Amino acid sequence: MKHILFALIAIGTFACSTNESKQINTPAKNQVESNVPEGMVFVPGGTFVMGNEGEEANAIEGPEFTVELSGFYMDITEVTNAQFQKFVDATGYQTIAERPIDWEELKKQLPEGVEKPADSLLKPGSLVFAPIPNVSNLYDISQWWAWQTGSDWRHPYGPESNIEGKENHPVVHIAHEDAEAYATWAGKRLPTEAEWEYASRGGSHQSFAWGEELTPEGQYLANFFQGTFPGGNTIQDGFEKTAPVKSYPPNAYGLYDMIGNVWEWTSDWFRPDSHLQAKSQTITICRNPKGPESSFDPQEPQVPKRVIKGGSFLCSDQYCSNYRPSARMATAIDSGQEHLGFRCVQDVVN
Repeated sequence: MKHILFALIAIGTFACSTNESKQINTPAKNQVESNVPEGMVFVPGGTFVMGNEGEEANAIEGPEFTVELSGFYMDITEVTNAQFQKFVDATGYQTIAERPIDWEELKKQLPEGVEKPADSLLKPGSLVFAPIPNVSNLYDISQWWAWQTGSDWRHPYGPESNIEGKENHPVVHIAHEDAEAYATWAGKRLPTEAEWEYASRGGSHQSFAWGEELTPEGQYLANFFQGTFPGGNTIQDGFEKTAPVKSYPPNAYGLYDMIGNVWEWTSDWFRPDSHLQAKSQTITICRNPKGPESSFDPQEPQVPKRVIKGGSFLCSDQYCSNYRPSARMATAIDSGQEHLGFRCVQDVVN
């Protein structure tokens, strides 16, 4: 029944390779080991089942379909504050959260007739996690997300905060454009949703990246929220907000924090029906999918959005339990948030 809704949504085009060859063009592992770029690992190409139709999955995670990918390199960790600082020092780049707000651009995403806010409200900033004392329900996210003037990657919790001592934490308050700018400077690119999910699974198809239990034998294997969401974090995993990268064991590919810590940008446009499109356009296997050609979110049709993956330190079993490889969310491309970062990939050159 959940897919009937998707069929009623405006249909777009999903980019799957039409190459019918079942031979994937991936160098042998020993061929690429000596050429792996610093700070990256080689993710060997292969075939996997993308998506999730289980009871724990959200509707937008299905249906499942078979994907074949070429091998690629991927950053071992999320891009850190120290790494992003080197990029900014080299280029003078200014993130979207640091730039003055352009009302003419902003109002294009709003319903017609919305009046311009006071200039005092149109100052640079970003979204921070700031739950009110008494949350009445878990449907109104404004009860825990707040626009904070002066929040950006250097000031993650507001203008009085800083990243001193957090050089090895993932950089946050990063919009899609910011992530792309860093990737281009580094000679890399953002992963497709398929590449990200495949790498996160580490060669298996289990509920979580490490198995079927969230906390096997009581062990926390990712940074997520424990306690009563949103205001009762018991911090049983040791971290209230972001954790330094490599705080938890890597997956089978040697990748850290693919689940939890911060959400990560992908290059795919978001559509709630993209998996349905891919399956309907694929006879047997979808090869190296690039995602839809355009964005469409029925909740905010005027706002262009990309797919983010992996969940964050705010994912809870009570709310947003997206600490699974198949989980996916839509985020506006100009949005920076306290729990949103990224990592990059690089193509293998034969």
